[in-house]
Amino acid sequence: MVRAIPLRRPWLWLGSAVVVALAVVLAVAIYRGHDIHGAATAQLQFGPAMLRGLQITIVLAVLSEIIGIALGILLAVMRLSPGTVLRLGSGFYVWLFRGTPLLVQILIWGNLALLFEYIGPFKTTTLMTPFVASVVALGLNEGAYMAEIMRAGIVAVDRGQLDASLALGMSSALALRRIVLPQALRAIVSPAGNQFISLLKATSLVSVIAGGDLLTVAENISPANLRSIELTLVAALWYLVLTTVTSVGQYFMERRLGRGGMGIHAGP
Repeated sequence: MVRAIPLRRPWLWLGSAVVVALAVVLAVAIYRGHDIHGAATAQLQFGPAMLRGLQITIVLAVLSEIIGIALGILLAVMRLSPGTVLRLGSGFYVWLFRGTPLLVQILIWGNLALLFEYIGPFKTTTLMTPFVASVVALGLNEGAYMAEIMRAGIVAVDRGQLDASLALGMSSALALRRIVLPQALRAIVSPAGNQFISLLKATSLVSVIAGGDLLTVAENISPANLRSIELTLVAALWYLVLTTVTSVGQYFMERRLGRGGMGIHAGP
């Protein structure tokens, strides 16, 4: 009888110990830094102003993601349609919003009143508040990335599924909603989750137009209490919490969809 002996990996254990030691040293150095007040950081972490900024950050990310998903589905369907104008329009949108920096887009929407004094009957400065400009900029940018994610997920579904649905008398829209998108979801959820995590961090960019997010609140408070480093660390910790919670949710969603996929393909 052959006895299997596990391969020894001393360098793996050594490397892991070095990484852990460096992380501990870095954390202690930051906490004990002579310019960082640990008690003030802990107090500011749950301060009313920072919690309001946290709430606005979450609302910004959720609203922008909803806009991005809706636009992504529409643009992906347009990109895959037989109509040349629709394909070119979708391709131009994706090219434009993915090809220009998000920070530039935020600045344009935040200063839209310099281009257009009125939007219809409304004054631009009244309609396009910093919060609205932040949602519009983040949502439109997210739509360009979600369009490519949605398109890749739809393309991953076998064409025969759509053809069979049409042969049964379903309309193209019904077949897309009932047959194609549910199957494409397994290919979409992972990159979409990663994109949402990027969106959560990108909300910090709206601080350049005072969008009211975590970083905006931190920048507004720091001149009063002169705790700019502590406030920056507080904002960073909250971003870590948000991305960690999102990553955990993404993990369980992927597991659930993975089990569903195994169940669908099981059989003789």
